[in-house]
Amino acid sequence: MTERTPLLNYRLLSSVNESEPRGAAGSQAPEQLPDSPRRKSTPQQQPKKLSVFFGVVVPTLLSMFSVVLFLRIGFVVGHAGLYQSIVMFLVAYFIISMTVLSVCAISTNGALDAGGAYYMISRALGPEFGGSIGLMFFLANVCGSALYVLGLVEAIMSTFGIPEDPNVVPSAHQILPSGYWWSLLYATGVALLCLLVCLVGAHIYAKATFIIFLVVIFVLIMIFISFFVVGPKTITLPSPSSFNPSNGTGPVLPTTANFTGFKLETLLGNLYAGYTSDYTTGKMMSFATVFAVMFNGCTGIMAGSNMSGDLKNPSYSIPRGTVTAVIFTFIIYNLLSLLVACSCDRVLLQRDYSFLRAINIWDPFVIIGVYSSTLSAAMSNLIGASRILYALARDDLFGGYNAVAPKRTHSGNPWVSVLMSWFSVQLVLFSGKLNTIASIVTIFFLLVYAAVDLACLALEWASAPNFRPTFRYFTWHTCVLGIIGCAIMMFLINAIYASASIAFMLLLLLLIHYLSPTSSWGYISQALIFHQVRKYLLMLDVRKDHIKFWRPQILLMVSNPRSSVGLITFINDIKKSGLYVLGHVQLGDLSTLPSDPLQAQYDSWLSLVDHLNIKAFVNLTLADSVRHGVQHLLFISGLGGMRPNTLVLGFYDDCLPKDKLIESPLFSTESVEPFSPSEDVNQPPMYHFASLRGSSDRHDYGEFGDGKVLGPQEYVSVISDAMKMLKNVILARYFNDFDRAQVLSSPSPLAKGDVFVDVWPINLLRPDSCSYVDTCSLFLLQLACILNMVKAWRKATLRLFLCVEEGQSVRGSEAKLGQLLKDLRIKAQVYPVPWDQVVGLHWQRQGGFSKNQKSLSPDSTTDELEARPMEEESEDDYVNSFPSNATRVSDDYLTAVNKLILDQASQPPAVRFLYLPRPPADTRRYATYLHQLDLLTQDLGPTLLIHGVTPVITTDL
Repeated sequence: MTERTPLLNYRLLSSVNESEPRGAAGSQAPEQLPDSPRRKSTPQQQPKKLSVFFGVVVPTLLSMFSVVLFLRIGFVVGHAGLYQSIVMFLVAYFIISMTVLSVCAISTNGALDAGGAYYMISRALGPEFGGSIGLMFFLANVCGSALYVLGLVEAIMSTFGIPEDPNVVPSAHQILPSGYWWSLLYATGVALLCLLVCLVGAHIYAKATFIIFLVVIFVLIMIFISFFVVGPKTITLPSPSSFNPSNGTGPVLPTTANFTGFKLETLLGNLYAGYTSDYTTGKMMSFATVFAVMFNGCTGIMAGSNMSGDLKNPSYSIPRGTVTAVIFTFIIYNLLSLLVACSCDRVLLQRDYSFLRAINIWDPFVIIGVYSSTLSAAMSNLIGASRILYALARDDLFGGYNAVAPKRTHSGNPWVSVLMSWFSVQLVLFSGKLNTIASIVTIFFLLVYAAVDLACLALEWASAPNFRPTFRYFTWHTCVLGIIGCAIMMFLINAIYASASIAFMLLLLLLIHYLSPTSSWGYISQALIFHQVRKYLLMLDVRKDHIKFWRPQILLMVSNPRSSVGLITFINDIKKSGLYVLGHVQLGDLSTLPSDPLQAQYDSWLSLVDHLNIKAFVNLTLADSVRHGVQHLLFISGLGGMRPNTLVLGFYDDCLPKDKLIESPLFSTESVEPFSPSEDVNQPPMYHFASLRGSSDRHDYGEFGDGKVLGPQEYVSVISDAMKMLKNVILARYFNDFDRAQVLSSPSPLAKGDVFVDVWPINLLRPDSCSYVDTCSLFLLQLACILNMVKAWRKATLRLFLCVEEGQSVRGSEAKLGQLLKDLRIKAQVYPVPWDQVVGLHWQRQGGFSKNQKSLSPDSTTDELEARPMEEESEDDYVNSFPSNATRVSDDYLTAVNKLILDQASQPPAVRFLYLPRPPADTRRYATYLHQLDLLTQDLGPTLLIHGVTPVITTDL
């Protein structure tokens, strides 16, 4: 994105209802401005025309007024009593009110698209959580639609169905055959009617629901009037479907009940709970089961949110319309419960769910109201389910499983999603009974409400500056209360269904995590992680560091990743859950450049980290020299207590680097990493790294004429600078051809000794030293032990070589070293190595040292004279001081030491750990120092030269 790219371009130009694909809209966004003639000439691409009242208030009221209002208000009061009924409504509306506050907050924080609650959750919590909850919300709407269809069929059969009891004589208008299959047929017909309306489009649905809304309001007014106008009467009760007349031992059930009008005696009889069996299913009722049925009258709060893709202004309409509908329905439900408790005896409420028809001024009023509201609620859930399925398919969260769902008509109606939703509703209709699926629907909606509260809570806790909703009547406390309330009610209703729903959601979350492509919505997890990491970094006090909890925190300097794949993967194994930073220095001066050249390189480096499957950060810097760049990174890398304590450098030699990035085994099917992309083997590299020096497509550059950007003097200066900054230093040589998978692939996996790690914990440039317990030696042992603790290297054997001279007690030295390893809890095999002949080469040259050095270098006399004052240092001072006699070591001695190391390996080790001495204090000796290291490690294979400056190991508990 450039500085001239409009930040709101994606909001102004993209819409889910546009006829062109999203990708096309996004790609042509700069040319199609909002006020361009082309945009104005296509008004059919802007079908968001529903207002607050028609788009939110009407669908929400009809969804909440359906089954409970006309068919279950007596059921709730009859079983639970007036007191518990009011408590149920308070609990239910408290839960949904907390959710409504969260919905209002999220919906006023930015532009909404199609999908309603799914869109809010997915854009807040990311595709994994949003997709799993979105699918659950789709299923909730499908089950809700089937619930309302079955409620409508129940009302039709109650009025026009032939009684199932053969002893009851049917009336003249009861002509419809009854039974399970007949009820399924009627339900299928109702579902087809809903399908036809939803296939036409959202505008026809809005007009139909408005007409139904007028009818329902009129019927509701007539119901309230009837309580005051109609006098006391006796009502014949329907026969229970669970009653078996052939069983004479069963209880005798009453056949009539009374509508008493307003009487105190009737009110007192209905105040307390009186749970009994449901006459339609024969199951015993309880607070949880009654609440599950009642709560379906509250699940319609998302009906307006589901229409977000068809609203003029979703951020304005959803909060106002939803709050208005919730307040209105709460008042109506409580008034109706009070009137019912004052005028109807308990038997009537428990045994006749359609009693409102019998006590109305004119019976057909209630029948019309039931049919209208229930049909509207079924359509609302069906069209809501289709919009959610369309949003899921458009986001491509499930791969090709729903590839056809995004197809739409020219007016933007997702007709394929409507058909798929209708088919799902038809499958649910086979359950047959209203109360059977009530618990499932309630749990699904509660799970969705909890997810909405969680999304709002996450946004609030993340403290992101861009989360500033215009609706401010919420806090994180309301979100937490909503989540707790939803969770408690889920398990009170049905613990098995609740547990299964949560498990199903988690399964979907994992499925989407591995199947869905990376989204560009923004992940709330990143904001939360940032918030928590910042807090814990502030708590990570460097003054409380202790040697017991030391771990390597590594800065690996990489000149070019093309030749460093082996080293990068190996260093990842020795970080031991510590900080791992890939550092790179690019030479340049920002004052002479138009922009920062490093910003464009980060994507390539991060892609490299992902493909190598390592846990590392990337830190790039621009400097006038490599030395200054490394100093920058050592000073500024990390935060607080997480700063690099170890610097890793590649070795300075004349070997030409090899491009191992393309042919890395991490991109082959034989990779040891489980998620390596095997399809990338024959594809061109996706990285934009410079060519290697010496390659055919690049000319050598650099002041040294060999393509290197630094010389030996500067290289040793970098080592010296790091030690002055109290950083441990590791020099890695011969890792260009290191293949971790090949090294660790043993021909006999059960054999213990196939992979070896050799450790030489003595300063081989100081043959007069025999100490194995200085800081640097213990640091070598610690790193070797860390490598051996890594899962892939656990079968490797540590071999510790003990250099001994004639006259020394071999067994004594070996026993002391073995006891030290035991105290340090390090498993290693100790091998004594006699090196009298090698050390003899060193002592033979001491007498003629000056003469020999004169023949090697004209400056040697000055070096020797400057070194003489340091020769008198005591034996105890040599350990971590600048070694005075490092320059006295002859090439013959170093060659002999190199041969000694090679001769000890009957089987070549995977890697060697050698002692790295400090660079000399005199900078003029740097070239000699580097030459000595080169001779020492010649042809040794993968080797680490290690120098530790701080204690890292302890025997204390």
